[in-house]
Amino acid sequence: MWYSSVRKWGVYMFMGEYQHNIDAKGRIIVPAKFREGLGETFVMTRGLDRCLFAYPLSEWSVIEEKLKKLPLTKKDARAFTRFFFSGAVECEVDKQGRINLPTTLCDYAQLEKECVVIGVSNRVEFWAKGNWNEYFEASEDSFAEIAENMMDFDI
Repeated sequence: MWYSSVRKWGVYMFMGEYQHNIDAKGRIIVPAKFREGLGETFVMTRGLDRCLFAYPLSEWSVIEEKLKKLPLTKKDARAFTRFFFSGAVECEVDKQGRINLPTTLCDYAQLEKECVVIGVSNRVEFWAKGNWNEYFEASEDSFAEIAENMMDFDI
């Protein structure tokens, strides 16, 4: 794909869609266009919708600070922070631009071989190709309705 990560005011915005395979050793290539923005080391965790979220360390710090402020007395806050942080791992990009995906994260996101790696503003998402196709088709059918609902957010 021709999309990339764009640096604007010192902050990266990730965009685009790439197809990559997980090799027999559980490694996947991080698209070259995303590597600079993610850095040599970044954080990956369970995402929503059965995908994985990858954040540059600077963005992870921002999210971590926000989640720390959630009230410990709220059940949903405790559940979400457990879900989000218990799956988090630091990933290091090797000389070939690959990372090792932990089995627990692969199991959660149902990543086996064919994957789709997408840029979503401040993060990169890793999807099982079948899950991404299903999600995209379902969202595409209701995109006009989703866009209409986003008007409430002044978009």
